[in-house]
Amino acid sequence: MERKFMNVILLGFGFMFVFTAFQTMGNIEKTILDSIRQDDSTFTADGYTSLAIIYATLAICNWMAPSVITITGPRGAMLIGAVTYLFFIITFLFPRTWLLYVASVLIGAGAAAIWTGQGNYLTLNSDADTISRNSGIFWAMLQCSLFFGNLFVFIKFQGKTHIDVETRNVVFGALTAVSVVGIVFLLLLRPTRRAPAIDDAKCEIVVEPEGPLDAFKGAIKLFCTRDMIFLSAAFIYTGVELSFFSGVYSPSIGFTLAMGENVKQLVGLSGVFIGMGEVLGGALFGILGNKTTRWGRDPIVIMGYFIHMTSFFLIFINLPNVAPFGDTMDTSYITPSPYLAMLCSFLLGFGDACYNTQIYSILGGKYSDNSTSAFALFKFTQSLAAAACFFYSSKALLSVQLGVLAVLASIGTAAFCRVEWSDRARSRLAVDNVDEKLSPVTHSLAENTLHYD
Repeated sequence: MERKFMNVILLGFGFMFVFTAFQTMGNIEKTILDSIRQDDSTFTADGYTSLAIIYATLAICNWMAPSVITITGPRGAMLIGAVTYLFFIITFLFPRTWLLYVASVLIGAGAAAIWTGQGNYLTLNSDADTISRNSGIFWAMLQCSLFFGNLFVFIKFQGKTHIDVETRNVVFGALTAVSVVGIVFLLLLRPTRRAPAIDDAKCEIVVEPEGPLDAFKGAIKLFCTRDMIFLSAAFIYTGVELSFFSGVYSPSIGFTLAMGENVKQLVGLSGVFIGMGEVLGGALFGILGNKTTRWGRDPIVIMGYFIHMTSFFLIFINLPNVAPFGDTMDTSYITPSPYLAMLCSFLLGFGDACYNTQIYSILGGKYSDNSTSAFALFKFTQSLAAAACFFYSSKALLSVQLGVLAVLASIGTAAFCRVEWSDRARSRLAVDNVDEKLSPVTHSLAENTLHYD
């Protein structure tokens, strides 16, 4: 197998195992912490607050991530980040309010390192022909973490209305072991040289910074460019919908007691269906990577937009308005249906794959000469939006949250398409200019040939 493609596969396995632990924990954190508070009155930590701290810290630290990577390199940054994920999972074995919040800060900083390193490393192992394929494959492997981890939770939570300490510790122990396996895969990553620039005709030329201070200045300069400002609207939407499906939607299903006695196990099953949608989307766009590059990225993003809008409407009529706050017997416009809830989980996952695979593709292609800063800015904007969503999730009704998602989806999709269409127009113009410059030479050669004949 070609060396760089092997690196992408190893990267996918490393993230799959590390995020099997974290994404599963994020999905069940609100439910788990509610059970811990029932057993221990001194424990007052809140799941939404913990997740908000994580993403707020991630947003802030993303500005420093390019500077860190100039010192550690992408592989070193990913390893440092992965260790903080391991520490976060371990703290659940020793539930203390202060410890959870400290771990939330640390994992936020580690997430900035691991994600910026990942974006840079993926770009280094891709070129113009493979960036869409590699982005899709990596995304599919990453989102397998939602499937395996939540399937395990579904089995362990079966028949339970309260998650007891023994069940919790088994889940935490298993997720800790899985996180260690992911770190081992990241240790196996091999160094690689920078690939030739991707989509040179479309890139905004920004020289890769050499030192930490230059990296920071380069990130600020890139953030102020017109196309990056437009793309930030799409980044904001992915952050808000990420926080919704990863930390709000599945617990809301578990809090809707009208769905039946085994409603708590639906929290894990929801994560499984989200993962199925993510994996299917990533695999599909990975297989069709060359075709999507030729057709453009905008049709896939527009498809994701309509899929998400459909899921938002179905969630609105299926779940009660107060579902994000805790256990409730309330209903919405229809009797809450577990089957419809799982369908919405799948649609949320598939739509998210539509957005994220194309964002990875456009960043890896358009900003190949400055990929570290580009991916850091993506994670900064996305994480800031996710943190804001988690802060208001504990107070905003479900209908309000869905309304915010619908508005941001419309703005973000329009902004992404604006950048994609502008790039396509610039690319056609560059080709036309080249043809105009070559046509006199071609005409002259033709005349000389005729004269010779």
